[in-house]
Amino acid sequence: MTQSNNQSSSRRDFLKVTTATAVGTSILSTLGSSAHVYANGDDKIKVGLVGCGGRGTGAASQALSTKGNIKLEAMADAYRDRMDKSLSNLQKQFSGEPEKVDVAEEKKFVGFDAYQKLLDSGVDVVILATPPGFRPIHFEAAVEKGKHVFMEKPVATDVPGVRKVLEAAEKAKEKKLAVGVGLQRHHQAKYIETINRLKDGAIGDITSMRCYWNSGGVWEPRLAREDAKSEMDYQMRNWYYYNWLCGDHINEQHIHNIDVCNWVKDAFPVQAYGLGGRQVRTDKKYGEIYDHFAVEFVYEDGTRLYSQCRHVRNCWNSVTEHAQGTKGFCDISGAKYETTGGYKWRYRGKKTNPYQVEHDDLFAAIRQGTPYNEAEYGAKSTMTSILGRLATYSGKPVTWDEAMASNVSLMPKEFSWEGQPVTVPDENGYYPIPMPGITKVL
Repeated sequence: MTQSNNQSSSRRDFLKVTTATAVGTSILSTLGSSAHVYANGDDKIKVGLVGCGGRGTGAASQALSTKGNIKLEAMADAYRDRMDKSLSNLQKQFSGEPEKVDVAEEKKFVGFDAYQKLLDSGVDVVILATPPGFRPIHFEAAVEKGKHVFMEKPVATDVPGVRKVLEAAEKAKEKKLAVGVGLQRHHQAKYIETINRLKDGAIGDITSMRCYWNSGGVWEPRLAREDAKSEMDYQMRNWYYYNWLCGDHINEQHIHNIDVCNWVKDAFPVQAYGLGGRQVRTDKKYGEIYDHFAVEFVYEDGTRLYSQCRHVRNCWNSVTEHAQGTKGFCDISGAKYETTGGYKWRYRGKKTNPYQVEHDDLFAAIRQGTPYNEAEYGAKSTMTSILGRLATYSGKPVTWDEAMASNVSLMPKEFSWEGQPVTVPDENGYYPIPMPGITKVL
């Protein structure tokens, strides 16, 4: 595959490692088994689930659907009701194989420290699927305990969190731990073939890209303020609307599309310009996040990525990625391209479920002892999304290096139901909203 021109050697070296090990292109082999890590010395892989919401339950289901002897051994969540619902759903799904979902009462852990207890419970692999703000803390602890990891995207909500994940990723490599990240397009056949063709020059040199996650939005806030035990409880139950937990929807959702464009370029942007705001979703129940972003990302070779994400109903919707080249254009998400010479190509190969394939690949790597680590590119695509948020909130251009040097943390100093998040409402229940031209983000 051809590399983009004018890439720095450090970026090129980084991408050589991450794309070679983690783009879902059947990297698994039968080489070696020295990295096998199973409790009790048998072939059973014991899985622990941290974060028992819908995505966590789905990830656990996909892990349990991989080949081999596998069992959900332990569960952890801040809330017991969410854990019980998750377990019930999994037991129903695997009713024909009850041995796969058999979590003893003493291995059900609840509270902010539940993840620590789960890591000490004898599991081999942990699935990290809490709201993203907790990801760096949980990933660091899992690596310290020598556990293989599947973690959902994004992997952080602020820059210190990204740095923590990158540091833990290096330790995971040293310990030969397998790490998967829930950017499942890297494991989707149509994306893999389309992007490989782009890298081979199907439409010439890439000159610009566009990507979108424009939709009507996500779930409405689930808990009324008067029903919350505390401000912490209120924000945790309504986690999507608070930056320390979610990172705003450019980070929580749009990362998928941004990540695809980084993959196409084998690079990460060096600067971003953004605009956005909160025009429609203005009620105080919607916390502090924006409802629209438009960001221009600049890569080192001058290529521009034009990015949009929006949560506004009754507008045109699109969740897609596109590339323009010197010899044609490509609808990446549609897996088709056309050259200036009139040649048209469309992917007509096998359809795969990328959510399942990403777990098939991870667990096969664990069983075979194959090097497998998606944490670096997961962290840097997360950082790209955060870079776009910082540029938009500030209304000023922000470089990658400026952002990476930031020590601004969104995380609370204390994790307890009595503790206070960084952002709290005023006497009328409204949260301070970032104002471009005024808000300082670095």
